[in-house]
Amino acid sequence: MATDLIPPLWEVPQDFRDRMGEQVGRQRPMTADGHLLLVLHAPPKPNENQRHGRLFWRDSEGQWTSKERGTGINALDKHLDEYDELITSLDHLEEQATTSSEYFAILERLSPVHRSAANLHQVLQDAREECPDFRELIDVRDRAYGIERTAELLLAEVKNALDVAVAKRAEEQAATSHHMAVSAHRLNMLAAFFFPIATLMAIFGANLRHGWEETWPPIPMLIVLGLGLTLGGILTVFVTKRTIS
Repeated sequence: MATDLIPPLWEVPQDFRDRMGEQVGRQRPMTADGHLLLVLHAPPKPNENQRHGRLFWRDSEGQWTSKERGTGINALDKHLDEYDELITSLDHLEEQATTSSEYFAILERLSPVHRSAANLHQVLQDAREECPDFRELIDVRDRAYGIERTAELLLAEVKNALDVAVAKRAEEQAATSHHMAVSAHRLNMLAAFFFPIATLMAIFGANLRHGWEETWPPIPMLIVLGLGLTLGGILTVFVTKRTIS
């Protein structure tokens, strides 16, 4: 039932219950007959698609009650504490991040928190304008603005750091691609130089007699094999040597 979102024992104006749907919906203030109901969201959790609502009610006598955070204006302070602590923890993660994947993870977590904090501040600002006599809203509104501003600055910092990390990675990949292109060019030049000789030797079978054909087998073959591996290693070092451009 829609009315289950508001505790049955709360003696709120019926207008509040009529305006609540089956889900909590967006963050917003409601006023009627000297009562104020703040419909807020808990800090978003990772991979959470549906927001968890929190209700804070100020009756006509000035008494605050919440559904989950107890009574008094301190209930709102506890709600803001959670946002503050979450943003602080993300700030610490940003200081330790070094790779683009780490920055992406922080950004994915921080973006919904920033949006929720911005909406929270707007709700408290609207409530302050609609209920100018509720002076206790001033401090929580100002604190909500500070939380929103901190989240906004952290979001910008993470985006800038991500751009730098991506640019640095792209530069490293470009340098690696250039190095591979230079190595491939060297190999092509060597292949082009020796290809005619190798082809002619294969066609005509031009073998020079060296006198070792029947001498101490297989020692000559092992010597030639070792010499070939050595020259191959030297050629590999030459081909893979980083070129200064």
